[in-house]
Order: sequence, then structure tokens, then C-alpha cells
Amino acid sequence: MEVTITNENFESLKNGSQPLVVDFWATWCGPCRMVGPVIAELAEQYDGKIAVGKCDVEENEDLAVEFGIRNIPTILFFKNGQVVDKLVGAQPKAKIEEKFQSLL
Repeated sequence: MEVTITNENFESLKNGSQPLVVDFWATWCGPCRMVGPVIAELAEQYDGKIAVGKCDVEENEDLAVEFGIRNIPTILFFKNGQVVDKLVGAQPKAKIEEKFQSLL
């Protein structure tokens, strides 16, 4: 299940018991719309093992700045509250899933 990441809930999700994957995106971004369904599918597949969220960079500018998000989509992978991996731009499902696997 995907959650909407906001400035308010990010810290508790980042420091939760599960690894966290955050998809930084915007409504006007074409590549983001291509990656979105893949992230949603993987969120279902890894439900209960990995927390997955989407962060709209326009609504949560503080988070985008904090993590130096310059291009979208950018997917950050967190483990134990720390960024452990990152993907920038539209990526094939296999590559994204490989990163999900590495969190387990």
C-alpha cells in the first residue's frame, strides 16, 4: 500500500520498523506518470515488508530541498532512517525491483 508522504509524516515513516521507499514526483511530470504504476505495483507486492510512499515535490518543497531532489522522478531508499540508495529518472521495473530486494 502506498502512503502520501508529507513534511508532517515523513520523520515517523523514515524511522519506522520497515525500510521506506519514497517516490518524489509531480503531477505535470511525464516520466513520473510512467514510474507511478510500477511503484504502486511493487508497493502491493512488498506490503508488510517495505513501506512505500509518494511525495509531491510541489506540495512538500522542504523534503525535496532536504534531499537535494533536482530531477524527478527520484526514488530514495531508506533503511534504519538513512538513505541507502537512489534512482533518478524513469527506470525499468526490474531495476526498481532490484533496489526493493536490496532493502530486505
